[in-house]
Amino acid sequence: MPELPDITIYLEQLAPRVKSQVLERATVTNPFVLRSAVPPLAAAEGRRVETLRRLGKRIVLGLDGELFLVIHLMIAGRLKWRAPNARKPAGKTLAVLQFPTGTLTLTEAGTKRRASLHVVAGEAGLADFDRGGLEVLDAGLPAFAARLTSENHTLKRALTDPRLFSGIGNAYSDEILHRARLSPLLHTSRMNPGQIERLYHATRQTLTEWTARLRTDAGTDFPEKVTAFRPDMAVHGRFGLPCPVCGAPVQRIRYAANETNYCARCQTGGRLLADRALSQLLKQDWPRSIDEVD
Repeated sequence: MPELPDITIYLEQLAPRVKSQVLERATVTNPFVLRSAVPPLAAAEGRRVETLRRLGKRIVLGLDGELFLVIHLMIAGRLKWRAPNARKPAGKTLAVLQFPTGTLTLTEAGTKRRASLHVVAGEAGLADFDRGGLEVLDAGLPAFAARLTSENHTLKRALTDPRLFSGIGNAYSDEILHRARLSPLLHTSRMNPGQIERLYHATRQTLTEWTARLRTDAGTDFPEKVTAFRPDMAVHGRFGLPCPVCGAPVQRIRYAANETNYCARCQTGGRLLADRALSQLLKQDWPRSIDEVD
């Protein structure tokens, strides 16, 4: 799922292409993607793009007359930009927004239709999409600590809860926790001030550094390969590969369609965290320490 760094780069590359441009035509090619009926999508046509903003993991195009297009890419949704008369982008097209400068296409891989487009009238209507998560890059340590400890969750869940923190998902939470040298299953109620401060700085550094990396990679081009799995990540998507800090094999916890990646030596004092499926299968043969894996 595109997270804060990815969404930021999308917005930076959209700005010179669509800001102050008139939305000439808006077309839905797969009806499930449009999740609102009033106002109709046709009401957006002929309006000029005045603002672009991120709302959590959502992209918001603000049109004149206080009409907003709210795009949530979810896991497999992606945006494609094509200059006028260019070929149709690959992938399953869900919606097309046509401007004088080119065409913005919303696509989604796979068969699970999760990406969404809402047409929203007024700032009050837009506020319904704000989950209330703290913008860590705009917050000081006291605000971060207060939000983190406002509920008792594991660190993995706390960081990815959009009610607590804005724009952080599965991929960057793994990277943040590895940088902070903290277990994904550590409960927020058990953290000491030093750990909270370490997590705060790791969160800000990870999001800032990855945004800068993606900005450099994109240059002046619209991002075409937005993915949660990047070879230069420390642990996310790197199960079995060596940790870049200590060299121990990266471990994982699998649940539903997601997984958490971590380094046992750097984050859990060498202790392997139980994988719900595999540890139950192996029972007594499940290794307890990274030393048993090495």
